[in-house]
Amino acid sequence: MRRRGERVPREKAAVAAEEEMKSTERKAEQGTEEYQCTGLLEQDFPELCARAGITSVPKVTLQPPPSFPANEEPAELPLAEVLAHIQRKYSCFQPCIQVEREHEDPRSVRAIFLRGWKIEGDMLGVLSQCLPALAGLQAVHLWKVGLTERLLPALAALLAHCPCLRMLSLEGNPLPEPTFHTLMGSNSTLAHLSLRNNSIGDTAARFIGQSLSTLSSSNRSLVSLVLSFNRISDLGAGYIAKHPSCPSALQGLRLNRSLLSLSLANNDIGDAGATRLAEVLGPFALTHAEVVERRRLLLAEALGRFRKTPKEMEEQSERPSSLRGSMASDKLPPAKHGKTPTKKKEPLRREEARQSKKPPELRAARSKDAKLSGQEKLSPQVPDPAKPLHPLLEEARQHQGSIILPGNRALLNLNLTHNHITERGLSAFLAALEGQQREKKPKMPGQQGLLCLSLEKNRIPPTSPAFAQLQELLPPLQDPLPKTQGQEEEQELGT
Repeated sequence: MRRRGERVPREKAAVAAEEEMKSTERKAEQGTEEYQCTGLLEQDFPELCARAGITSVPKVTLQPPPSFPANEEPAELPLAEVLAHIQRKYSCFQPCIQVEREHEDPRSVRAIFLRGWKIEGDMLGVLSQCLPALAGLQAVHLWKVGLTERLLPALAALLAHCPCLRMLSLEGNPLPEPTFHTLMGSNSTLAHLSLRNNSIGDTAARFIGQSLSTLSSSNRSLVSLVLSFNRISDLGAGYIAKHPSCPSALQGLRLNRSLLSLSLANNDIGDAGATRLAEVLGPFALTHAEVVERRRLLLAEALGRFRKTPKEMEEQSERPSSLRGSMASDKLPPAKHGKTPTKKKEPLRREEARQSKKPPELRAARSKDAKLSGQEKLSPQVPDPAKPLHPLLEEARQHQGSIILPGNRALLNLNLTHNHITERGLSAFLAALEGQQREKKPKMPGQQGLLCLSLEKNRIPPTSPAFAQLQELLPPLQDPLPKTQGQEEEQELGT
């Protein structure tokens, strides 16, 4: 009996210890949820790490400015300064978060850099609370951080909560499962995405091509995509460009009009993949599924449902009598001369007298409204210039029973250096560029056609006449960013 009595307090103590541990964990979770980030990464990050139970907390430091070699060797420095210089030089090998600020204000962080240390689930949870609080965060650079396919969707959800984020560099993170396409869905706000050295193969390239565009949706925010130093072959290049044998749901560059720059350097692309990419740049015939979708869009646009919002549809349903009246008035026969009723002229004269008493500004505004309402009834609906036109609704032509579209003229830069392209693939690009040059003035604004094509370090001889002809077709390299008047004056003074 004594032994059993002795065991009871021990068991009670163990249960109490477990309950206390659970209570502390609940308090820690509640503390983490209740903490309000201040927008100061140096303050929020250590505090949230401590509440999450992370023992080794990386430091938040400023990114060192780029150092250039001096022309003259500096004088001998004291030992303390030499040690401090060595510590700053090799501090990047220690786990840290480097930040780049817009100015001296610690709240003006515009870019963060995480290099060479693994991000676990708890650390990603801390970052999911810190980064959205940075109002000016524009870029996130992750290099060899050991992300897994389980954490990549969490990273995509984290980036979606950063309002000003436009650039993501995720390099040196190979994944066994093709999940990189989750970063570039139709709802993504990223404008620049770099996925270098991630061992992306043809299967992942297929999902990436599907994320660029489908028959029903398209990525309209991504401007630059870097897929260099991967394992994309001719098959993967066909997926990105949309080969005719691909499923109809996958369209790639074929129906994408937002991507301006694409880098496929240092891959395994040969002549077949280069031909698929060149075919997208030139005119192409629509498939049966694309023709059906085009007819559906044209019918919806003709009926006025393609551009109308639900609010406009409700307003239209609220005034059916006026429309019927206008339709009936249009169908009335012309009145005969000499039998015009005099009673109907009196209300009109009274209305004219009222209009004459009103200020001229109100009369002009009402006359403009009347003209606009008449135009809406008679003329077809004009598309909103703010909303991009669907690529299938571009001006097309018919040839031998097929509908031909002008092709992708939005892509301006294509990098295919260090691949396996020969003169056969070069001839395909030459034909595509010649086709774009024939139509000098694009029918859609902002679609000038390919301006830069990099084919160096391939299997093309430097003395190839086709390569020289290709260089003549391409315009000289220039800065794609527009310059202000002050910058142009400074450049002229400098020259």
